[in-house]
Amino acid sequence: MEQLLPAAADVPVQVAHLAGSGPGYDDPPADSAMAVLARAVQKKDPRTGRLWFDVAGVVDRNITPEQAALMVKRIRQVGVDRILYGSDAAAGPNLRPREAWAAFRRLPLTEREFEKIATNVAPYLR
Repeated sequence: MEQLLPAAADVPVQVAHLAGSGPGYDDPPADSAMAVLARAVQKKDPRTGRLWFDVAGVVDRNITPEQAALMVKRIRQVGVDRILYGSDAAAGPNLRPREAWAAFRRLPLTEREFEKIATNVAPYLR
């Protein structure tokens, strides 16, 4: 917030994995970082104007209801307009894209929220 975002004022900044490392969202320090960013977005901090978030790699088959609820809380805090969906490389233990999307769809989001996230396009791809 203090160093990177002011230096990248005219550049989209994408926070991978909702600030976590995945798989899963069982990383309290990462969620603490995400919470700081989410509060800044909610307060309309001008440094967050070009801030984006992706959910790649943080939803897996074993996500607990508590982890899913926390992810949805963070997604809604920053707004679904800023969420990009993606899957990690389909290699090793990572879910394949179809499986990753199925796991993501298990989050307690509304159909409208899923549709919005599914159609978001990163600004650097426009």
